[in-house]
Order: sequence, then structure tokens, then C-alpha cells
Amino acid sequence: MNIFRDPFILLMISCAVLGFLVPSLGKSDGLLQLGLLTKLGISLVFFIHGANLDRQKLISGLKRVELHGLIQATTFVFFPLVGLVAFFLLEDVLPPPLRLGLFFLTALPSTVSSSVAMTALAKGNVPVAVFNATLSGIIGMVVTPLLIAFVSASGGTQISVLDAIVDIALTLLLPFIVGHLARPLLINLIARHKKVFSWTDRGVVLMIILMSFSNTTAAGIWTQFALTQLALTIGLVIMLLVAVFTFTTMISRLMNLPQEDEVAAVFCGSTKSLANGAPIANILFAGSPSLGIILLPVLIYHQLQ
Repeated sequence: MNIFRDPFILLMISCAVLGFLVPSLGKSDGLLQLGLLTKLGISLVFFIHGANLDRQKLISGLKRVELHGLIQATTFVFFPLVGLVAFFLLEDVLPPPLRLGLFFLTALPSTVSSSVAMTALAKGNVPVAVFNATLSGIIGMVVTPLLIAFVSASGGTQISVLDAIVDIALTLLLPFIVGHLARPLLINLIARHKKVFSWTDRGVVLMIILMSFSNTTAAGIWTQFALTQLALTIGLVIMLLVAVFTFTTMISRLMNLPQEDEVAAVFCGSTKSLANGAPIANILFAGSPSLGIILLPVLIYHQLQ
């Protein structure tokens, strides 16, 4: 399938290019005032995510403890360990923002919609996929900042762990909880206008991409990198995807998991969330002119996965 048939991918590329060409338009304090708009949009998106959460589907996936352990360990242990090795081994090869971006990719939670949809298409265990994708997103609100704090000093970006977690709790977790509490009032509205709400999510991601690439261009960060370094980053992201697919498949078969459980483990364990990653990056690296560079590995992985 040609990925460029997806209008969202074309819009992502367009926003990145626009950030290169007209940085004054998309800067945080530029003509569009995206700094304020993205913060409000992020809270709205997580409010909608909370309203979309079906507790019954979540509860139905609770029983398979060993399978949940494999998926969450892949997301928050295996992935970050690979990222940590790459972060320190590539110290003399890649500049700090690209290395930090690679590690940030490995520290992210799993994607919800894509992993569940792919599991369903491959006739996998959908309740397990729903449970783990949702759980991963919630865990990531705390674990991702902690993992980033572990390497942020070496990456040239200092963050306060407590401040980051509080900011994420107020901007992401609180709207998520409020949205879930309001689910009985909103579920029919969301069901009737599903496409509109899905594009709300994507619209915020597009704003973050435009803003981050505009800020990075305006600060002259791109001129500090060679094309070979960007090409190497793409190669490393491809290798990471292959490694995690191989890992989840091999471990699933060593555990003698049924085919439907293996499918859920592979798709939930190997995917990373751009919808969660872009907002988290916007909070963790707020004010950093290198945000566009940090997000680059996540954007590449999103297309490949």
C-alpha cells in the first residue's frame, strides 16, 4: 500500500516543510500563536481520549497477566534499554538532539488506535490489545518523563522530573479523567461524529509538528547537521523496528502463546504513539529550539510502523 495515499501523512510532511520555509508563521509566538493553541488542543484531545475509554473492554482484557507483562516490558524495558545503548554508543556519531530524539522514541508508550486496529485486522486478541494500549498510555505519562530525565543532562536538555510530571498530570491526565467521567454524556455525540473527533487528535499533532519545525528552523538548528547524520538516523529507526518485531515474535513463541495472543503482543509491543508522543515532547522540551530534531525519529518511526 502506498503510504502517501493517507492524507494525514501528506499533511505531516507539508507541516514539516512549511516549518522549514516559513518559520515565522508557525513559531510558538508567531502569527498563528501555536504555543497557546497547542496547549489547549492537547488538553482537548486527552479529554476526548478519556471519553472514548470503554471500561468494559478494558476489564475484559485483565486476565492475561503474563501477556500484559510481556507487552509492557517490551514498551518500557526492552525498548528503552536499546535506546539507552544507542544513546551512549552514538555519542561521537550523532549530535545530542538526535540522540535524545532516538531515546525519546524508545521511551514512549504504545499507540492506541493503530495497535488495536492492526491486531483486529490480523485476527488477534483485541481485548488484550485495548487493555495494553490504554494502560501503556497511562503508564507513559509518568514513566516517559522519568526515563527522559535519566539521559536529559547528557542530551543537553535539562528537565525537572517533578515539574514535568505535574505539568503532564494537569495537561494530559486531568482532562483524560474528566473526559472519562463525562463519557455517559458524550459517548453518543462522539460516535455520531467519529471522523471529526479523530481529526481533532490529528490536528493537534499537525500543529505541534509545524510549531516544532518552525522553532527549530528559526533557531538555525538544522544547519548544524549533515545529511549523513539524518540518513543514519533513518537507518537506526528502521533497525529498531526490525529488532522489536523480532524480539516480540521470538519471546511470544518461547512462551508458547496462541496465535491471537502473539499478534497482540507484536502489534502492542512494537508500536509507539505519535498522538501521545508529540504532546509529551511539547511539555518535556517546552522552549527548546531543538524540539523539531527531537521529534524527527518519532515521525520516521510513525511512518514505518
